[in-house]
Amino acid sequence: MLRYAIIFLVIAVVAALLGFGGIAGASAGIAKIIFYIFLVLFAVGIVMHLTRRA
Repeated sequence: MLRYAIIFLVIAVVAALLGFGGIAGASAGIAKIIFYIFLVLFAVGIVMHLTRRA
């Protein structure tokens, strides 16, 4: 999932450099949402791992 966030971030940067503001904004927004989902799932995975070991 982190890979997809990075891909959308790269798309946003390239679109911004080429002058496509709408596409760049949308791609950056999608990358941000995917990154936050990744962070939540990562935190849940760590908590599950720690509670399973005890």
